[in-house]
Amino acid sequence: QVQLVESGGGLVQAGGSLRLSCVASGRTFDSYAMGWFRQAPGKEREFVAAISRRGGTTYYPDSVKGRFTISRDNAENTVYLQMNSLKPEDTAVYYCAGVRALMGSSTYYRPTDYAYWGQGTQVTVSS
Repeated sequence: QVQLVESGGGLVQAGGSLRLSCVASGRTFDSYAMGWFRQAPGKEREFVAAISRRGGTTYYPDSVKGRFTISRDNAENTVYLQMNSLKPEDTAVYYCAGVRALMGSSTYYRPTDYAYWGQGTQVTVSS
């Protein structure tokens, strides 16, 4: 069982930056591929970023590519999401997710691929 706790959300003006963190419990963090998703009111959960077990592979949708960067520190059991050039449409609750990965380069982009979820952190971007 893995528990995930996000932090770092808040209110920021358009064009600003935030860094989200997600700390995982347990001693096998480097066995898990990790991802970030977001959900705005009335919308489906949306894929934001994914990273492989040791960080060698990352994957982003076009909506955030070039603005968001996912990274991880396996020694600290933490995955990060650096968000730059934020836009009002980035406003959402952001969730960290994890899944035990069989292959070292695997990344996952569907919510149903992930077994563990954090409670979410609110990001609000004002115009």
